[in-house]
Amino acid sequence: MATKAKQAAPDPAPSIAPSIRTIIYATDLGDHMRPVFRRAIQLARVHEARIIMLHVMEPLSGTGLAVVDTYLSHKKREQMQHDGMKKLLDRMRKRISKFCEDELGESVDDSTLVSEVVVHTGRPGDDIPRQAEDLGGDMIVVGTCSHGLLGRGMLGSTAVRVVQTSRLPVMVVPNCHR
Repeated sequence: MATKAKQAAPDPAPSIAPSIRTIIYATDLGDHMRPVFRRAIQLARVHEARIIMLHVMEPLSGTGLAVVDTYLSHKKREQMQHDGMKKLLDRMRKRISKFCEDELGESVDDSTLVSEVVVHTGRPGDDIPRQAEDLGGDMIVVGTCSHGLLGRGMLGSTAVRVVQTSRLPVMVVPNCHR
């Protein structure tokens, strides 16, 4: 009597979904960003990931700098810029604290989800993807709210640029409430 050779079961298919450990939540600090942050929180919980909150602000134009330099010394301008950045970081931390208390029922100090707050000067559409990679991000979460002529059918220009230039996956969350 012939015996059948037992065949080994094939290895399970490897996961094709990339590991998400660090989510970059890109914000313009508008009041309308809560749904976007909420989505970043949901993703972080599902993937047991951390969130880095990133705000990229436009630099002063050459004309703006020339006007400022006319009235302020270089040292005074740098001091004002430093003080402004500190105020902005404080504002972001307060916003995160309020959101964590409202949405998570815990203070930001108790939350392990938001690990870092970063403010960078540059062009948001170009620098969000660059900063996300530099910060070790695995995914970018960004909001969009277009008020252009075509309205709801178009993404905002920053969101479009982030999607076009990022090598990381980008989740675009609508955040307009009409």
